[in-house]
Amino acid sequence: MCGRYVSSTSADQIAAYFGAAEGETLLEPNYNVAPTRDVPVVLQVDEQRRLEAFHWGLVPSWAKDPKIGSRMINARADGVATKNSFRAPFKRRRCLIPVDGFYEWVSIKGREKKQPMYITRTDGEMFAFAGLWERWKGPQPDFPLHSCTIITGEPNEKMSTIHHRMPVMLAPGDWDLWLDPSFSDTDVLQQLLVPAPSEIITYHPVATTVNNARNKGIELTDPIGPADEIPVEATLL
Repeated sequence: MCGRYVSSTSADQIAAYFGAAEGETLLEPNYNVAPTRDVPVVLQVDEQRRLEAFHWGLVPSWAKDPKIGSRMINARADGVATKNSFRAPFKRRRCLIPVDGFYEWVSIKGREKKQPMYITRTDGEMFAFAGLWERWKGPQPDFPLHSCTIITGEPNEKMSTIHHRMPVMLAPGDWDLWLDPSFSDTDVLQQLLVPAPSEIITYHPVATTVNNARNKGIELTDPIGPADEIPVEATLL
């Protein structure tokens, strides 16, 4: 799964990286983005990529209460084409979620607290997580809530040492197809939901101050030791 991540790149840099036009909403850098916060997303509207800020936690169009979104921060890759909450957006409302890095926790035998790990790209570039978005009208149809979810799938070999799932990371060559709302062949789209190569990711342990979502500073990503110091008897969550 993916429950916390870093969004520190400025809106203009994200827009330039993804070839997108900027929306009106600007977000402050956050090194500990938690569910239900507004997050940057890239989507395609009228054949143009746009950078917008959407609520993290998908709220289906049929939902009676937007609080359901807190249970839909992730969507399993093996269920997006069939599950009622994700089937429609998988066909027509796909997005990219720009991420600078993300956190996962491992349980260590002999330690009371789980150890947070910070995962980034080896080349320093942003991740482009595969996402879905939805529009919920609710009681005020003139002010719809736009929300999103991150698709997770099987881990690559490197990620499997710390977690049994990982976000789906799309390569630039797949962005056009993924964002195209006119393309709805779910069999083809499903083929994009595969683990990214192990060589593009690296990780290191960080302090447990990241456990508190009120902490948002850059120091949360500082290494407290090399990854190979994590005991081999670590058990996955």
